[in-house]
Amino acid sequence: MARWCYRHRLVVLLLWVGALFGLGVTASGAGTNYAEVFSLPNTDSKQAYDLMRKAFPERAGDTDTVVWKVDDGTVRDEAVRSRMEAALAEIGRMEGVGAVAGPYGEQGAAQISEDGRIAYAQVTFAEQADAVPKALVQDVVDTAQEAAGDGLQVELGGQAITRVQEPPTGTAELVGILAAAVVLFVAFGSLFAMLLPLVVAVFGVGTGMFGTQLISHVTDVPELASLLATLIGLGVGIDYALFIVTRHRRGILRGMDPEEAAVTALNTSGRAVLFAGGTVCIALAGMLVTNLRFLDGVVIGTSLTVVLSVLAAVTLLPALLGLLGHRVLSRRQRRRLEAAGPHGEGVGGLAARWSATVQRRPRAVAALAVVLMAALAVPLLSLRLGTVDQGNDDASTTTRQAYDLLAEGFGPGFNGPLQVVVDGEAPAGLVRAVEDTEGVAQVAAAPPAGGVTVIQVVPDTSPQDVETDRLIDTLREDVIPAAGVEAHVGGVTAVSKDFAAVTGDRLPLFVGTIIGLGFLLLLLAFRSLVVPLTAAVMNLLAAAASFGVLVVVFQWGVGLDVLGLGKEGPIAAFLPIIMLSLLFGLSMDYQVFLVSRMHEEWVHTRDNARAVRVGLAETSRVINSAALIMVCVFLAFVLSGDYGAAMAGVGLAAAVALDAFVLRTALVPAVMHLLGRANWWLPAGLEKRLPHLAVEPKEDGDAPAVAPVEGTPEGAASVVHGFVRTAEGEPVRGAAVTLLTPGGRQLDRVVSLADGAYIVAVPAPGTYLLAVTASPYGSRAAHVTVADGPYVHDVELTPGGVDVVN
Repeated sequence: MARWCYRHRLVVLLLWVGALFGLGVTASGAGTNYAEVFSLPNTDSKQAYDLMRKAFPERAGDTDTVVWKVDDGTVRDEAVRSRMEAALAEIGRMEGVGAVAGPYGEQGAAQISEDGRIAYAQVTFAEQADAVPKALVQDVVDTAQEAAGDGLQVELGGQAITRVQEPPTGTAELVGILAAAVVLFVAFGSLFAMLLPLVVAVFGVGTGMFGTQLISHVTDVPELASLLATLIGLGVGIDYALFIVTRHRRGILRGMDPEEAAVTALNTSGRAVLFAGGTVCIALAGMLVTNLRFLDGVVIGTSLTVVLSVLAAVTLLPALLGLLGHRVLSRRQRRRLEAAGPHGEGVGGLAARWSATVQRRPRAVAALAVVLMAALAVPLLSLRLGTVDQGNDDASTTTRQAYDLLAEGFGPGFNGPLQVVVDGEAPAGLVRAVEDTEGVAQVAAAPPAGGVTVIQVVPDTSPQDVETDRLIDTLREDVIPAAGVEAHVGGVTAVSKDFAAVTGDRLPLFVGTIIGLGFLLLLLAFRSLVVPLTAAVMNLLAAAASFGVLVVVFQWGVGLDVLGLGKEGPIAAFLPIIMLSLLFGLSMDYQVFLVSRMHEEWVHTRDNARAVRVGLAETSRVINSAALIMVCVFLAFVLSGDYGAAMAGVGLAAAVALDAFVLRTALVPAVMHLLGRANWWLPAGLEKRLPHLAVEPKEDGDAPAVAPVEGTPEGAASVVHGFVRTAEGEPVRGAAVTLLTPGGRQLDRVVSLADGAYIVAVPAPGTYLLAVTASPYGSRAAHVTVADGPYVHDVELTPGGVDVVN
């Protein structure tokens, strides 16, 4: 497939351009039909909502607030009253508004603050917040704020109002792409090579986003799916292309034709991309086991984007490589290739030195990594899931200003009132009991209607305060049962608390599902029980440490001022499931790329120490570059101005950074050095029963037997011989010299003599792998092509050197 795409590059490019523009035009014409289907079956807040919808269908929707404040005088002044009554009356006549309860009536006295300077009105929509049309919400905002001026401040708050206060889209994505471009240019040193991953990511995310818009017309897809799909699509799209382009450039530097280099890159790193994309989709699909139906659309949108990003990486990318040819290299690399000819790109510098350090001191490296991750995970013990209210919004938004005005005039509880919904008429004893409950600031019982009574309860504390959660528990477990009536506690704050409880209950099943499925995929890919088990443990470590960072920043408030966000509070209840899905998928990406390179070396040499050392030395730089790109993309979402998006961005950035820089480049290789050959252990019985999925391409079979070449040792068609020396020319005695087939089967093994000489027998002409190791020197390996006579190959060993086999 890679070869076909390379040779028919114009056709492939035109197909992708046509798909992007075709989907874009179709999606623009059809528009979006996002549906925010949010339901928590078998919860107390859901039963309260159902009762209200049955009795007050026009008032069962979201209740938002219009709040105003005067600089001088009181809100009862005729000039203020006439303006606000006219605005509220106009809002009440809008289609989709169920009711408007203002302060200028017999029952509205409580809606004016004690000093008379602040008042509020409640606007009840016919639908829940996420289902209220944005156009209607904007009309309400515009109508209310037209009354402002001349010392009168008018602001609006509530869940529906939040939808029209969302910051402009595209800023965070643009900043993330620009930061990724800088990292790619530093990594490649070539403008064209830098553009390749960005172009692939844009095509993958663009087609995924337009496809999600079209799917929203046939199934329920929340608007959140678009944001998350962009977030994950940019990250994986750039990373997948980065891995393939790196392998392609390495092949050209080693003298391969650009077409063969592209085919080899797709047949190695491209396969790893397919597996990595599969692990991300599996992790995303794990959200389905939570049975939270609003997440189904999130799974559809994000998975579609990941699939299209993978498809772009394995089809569009080879076509683009064909268009560029040698220009995928920097000018300096092209000049060097032309002047000095092909050269094996042995891994050196910091990557090789670090890989050697991990091999020499695996216990110390593992201990330091575990201590660091454990220290970061400790704050997780104080994790509290809950609601993120509008006190965390940007200070310039109308929702934040309305929140502050209500807290100033009536206390923080006004920003999250509770609703005790009684099936029937509420007895006076229940109302008195609720009033006497500790933590209740105000109680107002509405006249019964449709056989249902609603008691509005205003807590003393804010919606995200832990005391408000305790009040809800007290009402449900003590006050209502003692009154002997059927009643349920609802409202936005109660819904958020129930959502946090449901999420916490289903989290173990969710985590177990995605770990189990990821374990199975890695088991099939690497034919090992230890590798997937190690990956599962590392993923749990990364998750624990990243949530520890979230607790420190958002729950304890450390660094919130630097981020320009609001005050500290609980972690958003929706975040664990969504964040864990993305985190497990991305963590498995790095595990696949790292271990697939180690496994490739293991197949060639059957030397675990060498496989781990070479795999880490060769992939650590590209994994760290990929992780840095992810961190830039995720942190850019702090600029979105959305508190929830900022929380997800910081959490994912911390998770990716810790996973790449601590786990994959330190703890995983250290543990694999300690485990030795056990890393690749699989019971024989299980080996026979498992289907084979290869991350690496099938190796060429052993060279066919041919007639011996005259003059060579008995039993050999030819020989490879030479000397093993140091960089200073000193002979190396006792070096282990091994000849293997390209498939990894050992053919001959000897030890170098006192003068460094060696000779190994070759069964037939062909290409073989010659590996040389000697302590305290590094390892060297190279492909040798033997024709019809002896082949001379001298080996130079250097301390800390690592040669790689491609």
